[in-house]
Amino acid sequence: MNLEQDTFKSYNNEPFNADVFDVKLVDSNLSGLWRYHQFLPVNFKDAITLGEGYTPLLPVKLFGKQVFVKQEQLSPTGSYKDRGASVLMSYAKKIGVTHVVQDSSGNAGCSIAAYAANAGIGCDIFVPADTSSAKLAQVRAYGANLFLVDGDRQATAAAALLAAQKAYYASHCYNPYFLQGTKTFAYEVCEQMGWKTPDVIVLPAGNGTLILGCYIGFKHLFESNVIAKMPKIVAVQAANCAPLYEAWKQGLNEPVKVNSGLTLAEGIAIAEPIRGKEMISAVNKTQGIFVTVSDDEVVGALKLCNSQGFYIEPTSAATIAGLKKAQEIVEGETWVTLFSGHGLKSTEKILAILDA
Repeated sequence: MNLEQDTFKSYNNEPFNADVFDVKLVDSNLSGLWRYHQFLPVNFKDAITLGEGYTPLLPVKLFGKQVFVKQEQLSPTGSYKDRGASVLMSYAKKIGVTHVVQDSSGNAGCSIAAYAANAGIGCDIFVPADTSSAKLAQVRAYGANLFLVDGDRQATAAAALLAAQKAYYASHCYNPYFLQGTKTFAYEVCEQMGWKTPDVIVLPAGNGTLILGCYIGFKHLFESNVIAKMPKIVAVQAANCAPLYEAWKQGLNEPVKVNSGLTLAEGIAIAEPIRGKEMISAVNKTQGIFVTVSDDEVVGALKLCNSQGFYIEPTSAATIAGLKKAQEIVEGETWVTLFSGHGLKSTEKILAILDA
């Protein structure tokens, strides 16, 4: 995908039902993301759905200020990745795919495994060997074949690419249909705010599926004259693995090589994001910024959210920690962010934090 291309009209010669976003075409009879089926590249009759999308947008007081937080941890498999998995696996089922391969740091693997199970499609999931046991159990519970790969996230991707020579590659990073699912996050935020856009939106920056999806979605609304402006995108990386932040800080348009270290925020610990150039472009085009957060800051944000009754995984807390930093740099009255994944996915890490 090239961000300069028209990302709304078609993929593989399959036209959307509607090129221009019209709020009158939102199907209010549907409660999830498929309410926007007129703007998706798969017809609703072909939808593989578990009820994903249209998560609550709650006002939450964080660091002394009220922000709006999308409760994506309440998604069917516990993360926002269900948005992309629903649209991608709907397309795969439609074209007759019988077996898929996917690589993940955890949450995307859980999502693809769940939607493959619902679609009756065979599934192989490749994950780093140090992935949390809760996510491994979830993948296995859906009946997927689980492959643990020694080495970093790039080694996992390489193993999956090799396996994909004999199966459909349902990659949340490469496959554009996944981004057509995550773009609905932007649609929902604007609809839930009365078809207005926030000044700033704070998102996790790993492989970029939510950043790019949001950019596509907000741009679609903007170019359709539904909203008056694009929100500034703040992209959050872990300090121990920040190839995009380092590039952005140096004024470069591609990720730089980094020596990645261990971090609590495993979901965004991507040393070589394949869509890094596009992510930097999306942030720059919205006059946004990149920020990094340390593990200590992640723990502080996690405890703050827990104290208000929100049980989220450390990667979610990294985004909240990034929100605090961004508020000291970026001007904006209305802020939106998200809880990207449920705390039940990271039991061992959270126990270690509590017992420290």
